[in-house]
Amino acid sequence: MLALAEQEAPGVYAIRPMTPLSETALITNSRDDLSLGAELRAELATADRIDLICAFVKWYGIRVLEDAFLSAKRRNIPIRVITTTYIGATDRAALDRLVREFGATVKVNYEIRSTRLHAKAWLFRRETGFSTAYVGSSNLSKAALLDGLEWNVRLSSVATPAVLRKFEATFDSYWEDSAFETYDPDRDGNRLDEALLAAGGSRSPEELKISLSGLEVRPFPHQRDMLERLRIERELRGRHRNLLVAATGTGKTVMAALDYRDLLRMAGRDLRLLFIAHRKEILKQSLRTYREVLDNASFGELLFSGELPRDWDHVFASVQSLREQRLEQLDPEHFDVIVIDEFHHASASTYRRVIEHFKPKQLLGLTATPERTDGTNVQDEFFDGHIAAEMRLWEALENDLLCPFHYFGTPDGTDLTALTWQRGTYDDDELSNVYTGNHARARIVVKQIQSKLTNISTMRALGFCVNKKHARFMADFFCEAGFKAKALDSDSPQAERDAALSQLRTGELQVIFSVDLFNEGLDIPDVDTLLLLRPTKSATVFLQQLGRGLRRTPNKPVLTVLDFIGQHRAEFRFEEQFRAMTNLTRNRLIEHAERDFPQLPSGCQIILEGKAKDLILDNIRTQIKADVRSLAKEVRSYRTHGLSAYLEESRREIKELYRGSNSWTAILRKAQLLDGPAPEGEEALLKRVHAFLHVDDPERAAAYLRLLSDEPPAYESLSFTEQSYARMLFFNLWDKAGGFSTYQEGLDSLQRQPNLRSELRQVLTHVQERFDHYPEDLSGTLRNLPLKVHSSYNRSEILAALGIARIGGQMPGSFSQGVTYSDELNTDACLITFNKDEKDFSPTVRYRDYALSSTEFHWETQNIVSENTPTGRRYMEHEQQGGHVLLFMRHYKDSDIGKSEPWMLLGPATYQGHKGSKPMAITWKLHHPLPVDVFTYASIAMA
Repeated sequence: MLALAEQEAPGVYAIRPMTPLSETALITNSRDDLSLGAELRAELATADRIDLICAFVKWYGIRVLEDAFLSAKRRNIPIRVITTTYIGATDRAALDRLVREFGATVKVNYEIRSTRLHAKAWLFRRETGFSTAYVGSSNLSKAALLDGLEWNVRLSSVATPAVLRKFEATFDSYWEDSAFETYDPDRDGNRLDEALLAAGGSRSPEELKISLSGLEVRPFPHQRDMLERLRIERELRGRHRNLLVAATGTGKTVMAALDYRDLLRMAGRDLRLLFIAHRKEILKQSLRTYREVLDNASFGELLFSGELPRDWDHVFASVQSLREQRLEQLDPEHFDVIVIDEFHHASASTYRRVIEHFKPKQLLGLTATPERTDGTNVQDEFFDGHIAAEMRLWEALENDLLCPFHYFGTPDGTDLTALTWQRGTYDDDELSNVYTGNHARARIVVKQIQSKLTNISTMRALGFCVNKKHARFMADFFCEAGFKAKALDSDSPQAERDAALSQLRTGELQVIFSVDLFNEGLDIPDVDTLLLLRPTKSATVFLQQLGRGLRRTPNKPVLTVLDFIGQHRAEFRFEEQFRAMTNLTRNRLIEHAERDFPQLPSGCQIILEGKAKDLILDNIRTQIKADVRSLAKEVRSYRTHGLSAYLEESRREIKELYRGSNSWTAILRKAQLLDGPAPEGEEALLKRVHAFLHVDDPERAAAYLRLLSDEPPAYESLSFTEQSYARMLFFNLWDKAGGFSTYQEGLDSLQRQPNLRSELRQVLTHVQERFDHYPEDLSGTLRNLPLKVHSSYNRSEILAALGIARIGGQMPGSFSQGVTYSDELNTDACLITFNKDEKDFSPTVRYRDYALSSTEFHWETQNIVSENTPTGRRYMEHEQQGGHVLLFMRHYKDSDIGKSEPWMLLGPATYQGHKGSKPMAITWKLHHPLPVDVFTYASIAMA
């Protein structure tokens, strides 16, 4: 047998690894240990598929394994390699040889600002089931494989099956990630050379030659997410003056250019564009961006100083050049689209006269900081209080766009419980009296800096204070403690502000203390420390403060955030800032805080020290415990019957009202704001109002509202789709049919429930202003179904929409399976719960259902299904049989209010292939790309 194997793989030094295929081992490359290179040669000889992931690939590393690679090529063994341009260490000749001589498919991440990929691992898959993997410190280099003191763990599908399964799932997810691009030496060689030069420090990214590629510029995931929400504001909410808020360095101008390209496609004609900025350098870079996105080297003209446009169709103008005299020469409706960069300057007279003069079809404002120094938000002044699209912090961190942060919550010993609370915050003067002159607290701040920073002399810190008095006290205290510190406020002359900021940049100052001065226009990328010296009144302000330090720079590995926490009143809410940092719901925020936040974006940490953890957890738990009695007391103080008005005033989320058996009507009754007795059946129906909180498409909401009106249409008069919506509404209220013999009978009974119908109408109206996924229509034979791709549905709605739930037939209330089949529609519906085990992290179930890419999904059938069963054959042959497969997915089984979480319709999917049997592991091709936030949690690579 060995002789035959040697003939099959000639030139390979050792056919079998010294470590048995079923065992694990630690290989250290020490004198008496096995050589990693020798073991890898043996693994290569017997593998059926070979996967390698490493930060860089070197020529001499390839040479160590060349005979084994050549043998694998002769046997037609697929080889996949993922690597990067990290520190310019990869040898282009090594990649060229992998592709040309060994037949490998190589994917490269060309990102040169930062590289998250530091994994070094091999996976050898075998059809026999004896797959193996090596995970450790070794890149593909001579030192790593032969003589370096590298440590690598050898894993086995026999000994460590769950780990091998995770490896395979994660590698496949990386492979499908658009950040890793297939490398063709003939096509991409020059690009690789340029990236390696820049990453190695020989050239800066700005020096790289950029030319029109002829390829369509595609948005990054975070940009696609924001553009989708911008589209919702325009097309579904009718808002054509919109504000886009994103941190500096995340591609706001690219998003504006991509948005303009989409507007051109929808209009089917040219649109006149005016792009406004305040510096020539920004205008030139913006023009260059638009040309690249539009693939048109002659697009656009500059209006700046002596440069004048000739055609005036696509103008990139400085705001200073749009003088009153020039504006008088331009028709207010001349431009179809106007984009204004750095929109937080909009209140200045130069910007205001432009905004007031023109009447474009679309106005788009771009800014990183919507709050001005006077405390007014530009969205309130110019956009009716709305931000169309704001970058989610966790998305930017997951996509490696911002510097990771280390947040430390430290108890400061202050007691704020007796302070006056008004308009959602503390009285500033009283707050200042607690902090100003408080030398004990100031000493805690200094000690924390000394404890948390490695080199205080190079610190560039911003301190956020209550008022001018507090800022000056902190600056004086720090100066006495030996720091180079200064206080700035609105009274500081502009020259003094500019000088201080310059000194902070150069390191002449270590810390600036201010009052709401850094919410606007500050760009000091090297800020590496934030001192939060006052309670933050909102998540928006907290994120703006955090954003002052999140710019990436080569010399800043992490942003240090020191938050000083006292004993707060019950009205103060910690959860807002922590949810902004983590994207966790309230209940899960408590669970993660108790476990010291085990699942944060790469490189980030949240550490709550000492009593701070108890203070924060107690505060959040207090908010959760709000019951009908406490809510009624609060509502009575506002004296309003309007649900949305109360939520806006109280800053509560609508879900808070529907924990347990709560409802808005029940709260109003408890607050004695509703007259008359409750009609029969009201109490039971009010317990079902929570089932409408997820309605996130206008068509379904409109259908429900029509049926809940004072004069609803008769069921028999409705169209096929409208009747489907009526059945969805019916079963949402009565998941076991409520004892009714017809749908009309049930709908008629609602006319005796005026309070219920009023509450449902208010809920539906409120939630329509808050969904952020664009609902797409189904097509083909499914086009009349009352379902929209990327909208959410509960079990009752899904079963009713598919015609499975019917009076006298299947009841949603007795349905518990994760799959169902509609014979009438020849459609399978797969109801997927991503996190199947919410209490404990379970590696054995986590890698069953997940997104391989934004358009490919890995899903496992029930354990009884094989390719020989009718169900298995139906999955495999659904296209040939004229059938359909619809995938529905939710993140968790239960929502934050203890109710069953709805599923999002991911849309139709097509069978691509499968592995295994009982269960079958099927790969589905989605017809619609996953929304970015869904892909973020559903992808193994980003989970």
